[in-house]
Amino acid sequence: MALLNPQQDKIMQPGILADHQIRDLAQNEGMIEPFVEKQKNDGIISYGLSSYGYDARCSEDFKIFTNVDNALVDPKNFSDQSFVDRRSDVCVIPPNSFVLTHTIEYFRIPKDVLVICLGKSTYARCGLIVNVTPLEPGWEGHVTLEISNTTPLPARIYANEGIAQFLFFKGSDACETSYADRSGKYMGQRGVTLPRL
Repeated sequence: MALLNPQQDKIMQPGILADHQIRDLAQNEGMIEPFVEKQKNDGIISYGLSSYGYDARCSEDFKIFTNVDNALVDPKNFSDQSFVDRRSDVCVIPPNSFVLTHTIEYFRIPKDVLVICLGKSTYARCGLIVNVTPLEPGWEGHVTLEISNTTPLPARIYANEGIAQFLFFKGSDACETSYADRSGKYMGQRGVTLPRL
């Protein structure tokens, strides 16, 4: 779709947002807090602004899945007995299990932006999969991350380092009803948030 005014700011065009557009939304509208303007990668798993995305860090708060109490996993009636809580700069995920954590960054998604999250390749190459549903227009909060260890061995993840990349897609127009407008159940979440009905 061609713009009527070629001098108009490129942020008005639909598509994936580039680094300077993400920076503008983070600095001027608080889309990402705290915001790291350049990739940090000195001996750590990288995080910060990239060419067409933002690599977020995981916190030191972990909920490690366990079957010690033989709790049933039921998304309609979820029991926190399914987890062991740990606060540490390193988390070991048991074989064929998973952990919940959250991003250090707090996100505020504009009404005309949808965000997709993908795991970082460093972890993916170790058999660790990051699962996050899309961040909907108007949503805000810490992102709860589910990290699965698909291997038959224990696996280590590092707090305060990169865990997943977020890609920001600008829509052709603002949606009529945002996540905030419909009072979504995960609105404004802080820390690790368990399933809600």
